[in-house]
Amino acid sequence: MDAERTQGTTKHVAANETDGFVYVNGDFCPARQATISVFDHGLLYGDGVYDTLMAWNGFLFKLDAHLDRLLRSCRAVKIEPPVSRNRLRDLFLETVARSRLRNAYVKCIVTRGTSPAPLLDPRHCTPGLVIFAVPYPASADPTKAKGVRAKITSIRRIPHDVIDSRIKSLNYLPFVLARLEAIEAGYDEALMQDAQGYVCEAPGWNVFVVHDGTVVTPGASILEGITRETVIEISTRLKIPCNVRAMTPYDLWTADEAFLTSTAGGIAPILEVDGRSIGDGQMGRICQAIVQEFRRMLESGEHGTAVTYGR
Repeated sequence: MDAERTQGTTKHVAANETDGFVYVNGDFCPARQATISVFDHGLLYGDGVYDTLMAWNGFLFKLDAHLDRLLRSCRAVKIEPPVSRNRLRDLFLETVARSRLRNAYVKCIVTRGTSPAPLLDPRHCTPGLVIFAVPYPASADPTKAKGVRAKITSIRRIPHDVIDSRIKSLNYLPFVLARLEAIEAGYDEALMQDAQGYVCEAPGWNVFVVHDGTVVTPGASILEGITRETVIEISTRLKIPCNVRAMTPYDLWTADEAFLTSTAGGIAPILEVDGRSIGDGQMGRICQAIVQEFRRMLESGEHGTAVTYGR
């Protein structure tokens, strides 16, 4: 897998297994060598979309679900991906294979790209495509359920009548500011409300609570997470009642259990919200059962697409 075949050229580049590997606009390179234009609309204006995947035990988890969501985001913001869906799928697998990482944090970014002049005008842009596979940070290991203390912040989720929350766009400034607010107040993570005051999600996470044995998650003003979808699937499999409905801060403050879900971090129990302990301040019984089944899925390759690694 060291021989590179990109647009008629062949290059030989050794992967640095510590850093990972990157595909950038037609070329593969070790992560440390990856660059994009400073005139790319993704950098200049946050004009682009992305999706994040997980490679675990040599399998890409729910690859097709992630691809479908990425392409929906592209359609919603009127960016035509520079390659076909099938080619994009192959590039995900090849990037992970070139990284030689069996466990990898994988991300694909599609930008409006570059134009003849570095102006806001979105016309005449050549779309950009970046895919990278890098080692999972130890703090984000999806098989380790690390508890968090959370704060409901003053920063609100961008309303759906401005940018639909189902679009996984590069504009994450509200999430960054919410997380900063929570960290500066002494918490680990932020919880955000929508414009009507309903708790919707955390920066990069979906949120769940448990009341009287029933799992509850918001259904509006959220990014529809693939791990969220998986938790709903697991709940059905384990015969745990699961409802999708609006959630207020009261539902967090009085929950028996609460947890966050994301591709980047797996399932993380919430131990405290706004200075109030959730349950007994530890991971609850239902969360433990869901985490155990999620780990089994990852380790077994269920819902996984196998990566073919070179010698």
